[in-house]
Amino acid sequence: MTSPVIGTPWKKLDSPVSDETLEGVDKYWRAANYLSIGQIYLRSNPLMKEPFTREDVKHRLVGHWGTTPGLNFLLGHINRLIADHQQNTVFIMGPGHGGPAGTSQSYLDGTYSEYYPKITNDEAGLQKFFRQFSYPGGIPSHFAPETPGSIHEGGELGYALSHAYGAIMNNPSLFVPAVVGDGEAETGPLATGWQSNKLVNPRTDGIVLPILHLNGYKIANPTILARIPDNELHEFFEGMGYEPFEFVAGFDDEDHMSIHRRFAALLEEVFDKICDIKAKAQTNDMERPTYPMIIFRTPKGWTCPKFIDGKKTEGSWRAHQVPLASARDTEAHFQILKGWLESYKPEELFDENGAVRPEVTAFMPKGELRIGQNPNANGGRIREDLKLPKLEDYAVTEVEKFGHGWGQLEATRQLGNYTRDIIKNNPDSFRIFGPDETASNRLQAAYDVTDKQWDNGYLSALTDEHMAVSGQVVEQLSEHQMEGFLEGYVLTGRHGIWSTYESFAHVIDSMLNQHAKWLEATVREIPWRKPIASINMLISSHVWRQDHNGFSHQDPGVSSLLLNKNFNNDHVIGEYFPADANMLLAVAEEAFKSTNKINAIFAGKQPASTWLSLDEARAELTKGAAEWKWASTAKNNEETQVVLACVGDVPTQEIMAASDKLKELGIKFKVVNVVDTIKLQSPKYNDEALSDEEFTELFTSDKPVLFAYHSYANDIHSLTFDRPNHDNFNVHGYKEQGSTTTPYDMVRVNDMDRYELEAEALRMVDADKYADKIAELEKFRKDAFQFAVDKGYDHPDYTDWVYSGVDPTHEGSISATAATAGDNE
Repeated sequence: MTSPVIGTPWKKLDSPVSDETLEGVDKYWRAANYLSIGQIYLRSNPLMKEPFTREDVKHRLVGHWGTTPGLNFLLGHINRLIADHQQNTVFIMGPGHGGPAGTSQSYLDGTYSEYYPKITNDEAGLQKFFRQFSYPGGIPSHFAPETPGSIHEGGELGYALSHAYGAIMNNPSLFVPAVVGDGEAETGPLATGWQSNKLVNPRTDGIVLPILHLNGYKIANPTILARIPDNELHEFFEGMGYEPFEFVAGFDDEDHMSIHRRFAALLEEVFDKICDIKAKAQTNDMERPTYPMIIFRTPKGWTCPKFIDGKKTEGSWRAHQVPLASARDTEAHFQILKGWLESYKPEELFDENGAVRPEVTAFMPKGELRIGQNPNANGGRIREDLKLPKLEDYAVTEVEKFGHGWGQLEATRQLGNYTRDIIKNNPDSFRIFGPDETASNRLQAAYDVTDKQWDNGYLSALTDEHMAVSGQVVEQLSEHQMEGFLEGYVLTGRHGIWSTYESFAHVIDSMLNQHAKWLEATVREIPWRKPIASINMLISSHVWRQDHNGFSHQDPGVSSLLLNKNFNNDHVIGEYFPADANMLLAVAEEAFKSTNKINAIFAGKQPASTWLSLDEARAELTKGAAEWKWASTAKNNEETQVVLACVGDVPTQEIMAASDKLKELGIKFKVVNVVDTIKLQSPKYNDEALSDEEFTELFTSDKPVLFAYHSYANDIHSLTFDRPNHDNFNVHGYKEQGSTTTPYDMVRVNDMDRYELEAEALRMVDADKYADKIAELEKFRKDAFQFAVDKGYDHPDYTDWVYSGVDPTHEGSISATAATAGDNE
């Protein structure tokens, strides 16, 4: 599936842009500037009809002017290009505080009133439009999801290019001008975003036009790229693989029409080069093109008063936010504001009823070509459900024949087989992203049907394996890029998954936070935004199997961040801890069907037992947790002495090993496995959670619960703090202990090993009665550690254990299950 081709893409113009059209662009620019200032300052009297007084100014002046006029200028010219070329276009606004420009654009192209009928094209609608901006009960100050045409909110800087390049993948007709603010250009994610041009194919993908908006200042300091010499700046971008075109305006008294003529000519020159790239891309002898980009220099706060109170304003950091912060408080500043608004000649832009005059927008695109109405900017409109292969073809069936706990399988390798065939069924609408970890996390089966997309030169096939100009796997050693690419991809209607090492998922904590906020706003308040595919993350190489890389690679805490986003029944977070390969497959199927969520799937890549059949896994996943009756020795809650609960593959392994020993001692216990931790949350905050009755049935009303948890123990306590029997929960989780060590020692130092769990269960049942056994277990823990110190490998009692429920003649291996684990085509 690719997005619909709108208009006739990549078409050159036969003649220069007419002055009549450019006069329309200039009217658009003046109108957008007026609308932007009105949003920041005015609460009433939007057309300054007499009497126009300080009472018409907002009490709280919130918003940012500095970057806005440059954005308005660019939007006017991009609108002109779209209309003249009939070009399918999405606009990315990187400058974080350019919100007034985005809403003004949507108001002028008509889409704002279509989505928000109360914002009418007249004086009453204009007043509502102004008042709502950064106002209680109104709209935010960024180019937010509330704004038609936006797929990128600048609440956090750095991701404009990542989102833009993700949007064009498998989207060959799409043109994405991506404006990068010069403050944003100083961030790490944006710096690596320039490398994206090596990871796209101009034949099968669209084109991004980066526009670096240099207005010289951040909040209170100059920006780096605005101050370095021109030759150094150009050489930097040439080194990044771009051909820079520089445009400078606003620093002298050049008339507006001359400026518009120059920029229109430059934009046509740039677009001609893009059309040539697209045409040449259809040939077979193409090398990576040098893509054009624009360096756009304007004064900060362009067209605002040059001086206020004798201090330089236009062209300085003072124009960043609200240049006239006392416009309501002092008559002098109010008169400056009045003159500033009048400088745009609103009587030429709005009629006597407050409607935008037709000549202001006559040059603009129509229908779905409008920036605010492009289907790619509301990706749920064009999203199609994935064609998922039959999950049963990938299930590990031996567990049904030889017993629960059978075999030693790499769960993520099974997922790799499944995703391989998803790509086969959906060759242009599903991608795998990863920071150099696709094969490391065992998803390399994808290379049976696709390659890694790479357009940056090739060496011998002996070293450059599975690499091609076009492919559905994308790798760059940057979590920011992978998350950004996937966000841009799903926001424009497609599907995907990305994998990363668990400890480094933290690198994009704030990106996850921003996307979750986008989804929350969408789910709560923006019904016209249709559901998009979920962000699916495979969190692997996790804390309990990072014994080889050491303490720096041991951190499961991204789980804690995500749990904080699930307290308002928005249901934008899925957090899954599959205990084995079949559960991982069931979770993946649900994740790939879901919409408007961030699904974090915590799954190890090391060989591990298979505990459940596929049917059992699906049944447990439906509820989020289940008693494993086949593993329990207690027949009911009344005779239960202790509940053994577990979340995650290694905690489950350790609980099951402990249960084997407790069974020998005659302890009556229940085993409860949890795959969807969010279902533990109180129904007060999550109406999809287990009811208190279901929770009590699993965990009892008054019996001790020993809980082995993959991440930090506080996660479970925060989820269950007001649940029945919470005070009897004893949670063992990661305790910030670890090193480069052995698998046993890794669980030992965090009190997650089976011997400590057995001892803890006995303490909870009857510490005095089992004192000798507890002492024996504690001594063995020390002895087993010393064994590892002396030998360099773990004690056989740990490594050779097989669950008692497995047929001892069929312990299994990876190779033994290849035929039934989806490796066959």
